[in-house]
Amino acid sequence: MSDLIKSASLQLRELIIDALGKLVAECIAPAEILPDFTVEIPADKSHGDFAANTAMVCAKSFKMPPRKIAELICDRIDLTGSVFERSEIAGPGFMNFFLSKKWFASVAENVLTEKENYGRTDFGKGKRVLVEFVSANPTGPMHIGNARGGAIGDCLASVLDWAGYHAEREFYVNDAGNQIEKFGKSLDLRYMQLCSNKGTEVIRKNPDNEKLFQYIYDLSGDGMDFEMPEDVYLGMDIIEHAKNYLDEYGAVLSGQEESERRKSLVDYALPINIAGLERDLKKYRIVYDNWFRESTVHEKNQTMEIVNKLLESGKAYEQDGAVWFRATDYGMDKDFVLRRSNGLYTYIVPDIAYHYDKLVTRNFDKAINVLGADHHGYVPRLKAALTALGVDASKLDVVLMQMVRLVRNGETVKLSKRSGKAITLVTLLDEIPIDAARFYFNLREANSQFEFDLDLAVEKSSQNPVFYVQYAHARICSLISNLKSEGIEIPETADFTLLDNSREIELIRHIASLPHEIELAAKQYDPAKLTKYAVDLATLFHRFYDACSVKNAETPELMNARILLCIAVRQVLRNVLTILKIEQPEKM
Repeated sequence: MSDLIKSASLQLRELIIDALGKLVAECIAPAEILPDFTVEIPADKSHGDFAANTAMVCAKSFKMPPRKIAELICDRIDLTGSVFERSEIAGPGFMNFFLSKKWFASVAENVLTEKENYGRTDFGKGKRVLVEFVSANPTGPMHIGNARGGAIGDCLASVLDWAGYHAEREFYVNDAGNQIEKFGKSLDLRYMQLCSNKGTEVIRKNPDNEKLFQYIYDLSGDGMDFEMPEDVYLGMDIIEHAKNYLDEYGAVLSGQEESERRKSLVDYALPINIAGLERDLKKYRIVYDNWFRESTVHEKNQTMEIVNKLLESGKAYEQDGAVWFRATDYGMDKDFVLRRSNGLYTYIVPDIAYHYDKLVTRNFDKAINVLGADHHGYVPRLKAALTALGVDASKLDVVLMQMVRLVRNGETVKLSKRSGKAITLVTLLDEIPIDAARFYFNLREANSQFEFDLDLAVEKSSQNPVFYVQYAHARICSLISNLKSEGIEIPETADFTLLDNSREIELIRHIASLPHEIELAAKQYDPAKLTKYAVDLATLFHRFYDACSVKNAETPELMNARILLCIAVRQVLRNVLTILKIEQPEKM
């Protein structure tokens, strides 16, 4: 796949180096290794398509003013046969270079040739990358943070794939540990409430389940039968699971030991929740390559193996019956416990074993986790433990994600985990389009906080960025359809060198930058670069379309070039929206 901007940049660097070689041969420049220089794209395009600071960095070696050096270099650069048509010197010695019409023509031609593959690069060289994201506790519905993490993680995996990596998506199912104990306790309390005399009476008086759940929830602090402790889940979903089990199997568990009862309820409710996670994520257009269960780590005794390895290597020690990791040897403030004196492992041990499995057992070249910002202290611990196990911790990268503030009618939407009435992923997708959710959650870098305007997300106007981008695609589809209906033949080829209007040039230059933007988004783990790219592309297209008539172009040849430019823009929009898994409507 082609990246014409990168190719042009490399070619310019070679041209400058050749010119410097001539200066050395003429004994004007010193015969020594000269300082490295940068070739970049100026923010102000009136300063050229590329700029180089060669003369500035060589001033000391040449022992002459930068502008004089720039003049000497430009006098010796041979642009014949290159993609550049001219050069200029600006200010104290900056060299600006302008691309030829032929280069701009080749950009449009490349898009039409590569079609749905335009933008792909080989930057990743096929390296295997595992992207883990969402990994919500299966003890309840996914919340708004999972909605953002899902959009970021899924789009990041797509970006990596387009950048030449072999990217896989994984969901880590926390089906063991403290949260499952808490889940079992919560289910058991609700189940026993329903089985009680008062519970039976409530069920009889409230045959409608929805009213029943609300009634029981409202009574949670009213009377001994309905008293709920602090360390349980209070969501309506817990009541629903308990009632469904009672409906299906009756009160058979009420006479059993509490531990057996909890296990039976968890075995019943947990698979339902996990299936629900998978179903809801598929609705969100997220399909994982693998669902990795924490319980498998325990079943294979991988937690024990990890702790034993650290003990055997002296990286951990025993004290007061507990096992401690020597975290202070790895730059941390204090050591931390791996296994408590009661024999139970702390929460981080299965996580260490899981990441050891990723990077050693399954041998991924890179593991990327998308986590909430509250995990910032957890990451150094995990990396320190991996390093102690002989794993290259630089293979683990973590994208820390800030929470989103939901806004409706200009006011913050209040969320309450305690009441069980928080906005979930499902309720969000019932309120706004999936396209809007996926686009909006990728509007900003993961580590930035931002407001999600629920009203704007459903608005059909240019103020809504996803609508604005989709409208550009639909506008091109309507244009092509109207031209065909009027008997105007859509050309297969055209002379793109005829496109010299500033609006046309701006548009083509932006099209050319897609491979670079995808590569940059992959390097920085930032799919938000592509939503910005799409909005900018839509803006440039609308400006072009309003300034340059397609149907009424000055000549048939120019009309053909503009038609195919529009088709190229449509293709690029489709490719970007495909990466983001957003629909590309033909009519709006």
